[in-house]
Amino acid sequence: MTVRIYHNPRCSKSRQTLALLTEHGETPEIIEYLQTPPSADELRHLLSLLGIAPRELMRTDEDEYRELGLDAPSLSSEQLIDAMVAHPRLIQRPIVVYGERAAIGRPPENVLALLGPRS
Repeated sequence: MTVRIYHNPRCSKSRQTLALLTEHGETPEIIEYLQTPPSADELRHLLSLLGIAPRELMRTDEDEYRELGLDAPSLSSEQLIDAMVAHPRLIQRPIVVYGERAAIGRPPENVLALLGPRS
């Protein structure tokens, strides 16, 4: 099975997570999600794998989050997903997917549970 990482090379946690995967013998498929943003369907799938709501995947400390009024509790899940598609900087990073499981690498060690026991 291939490990996939939604990666931002400018983010220290994302770089640390990628290094941790490599140290554990993985050669992940790297998706630089700022260059190739995930579609709404892809985000729905990631949310399902992560078991979280759209707002939990958002970087609420980003200026864009406030400027776009995304803190409004009346916004639907679909509106939040659409905002992440249009503004991928709002997506929490890194996201690591392994099979039908996913984890956010904050802290980077969170992703090790996806890999299972190592011999």
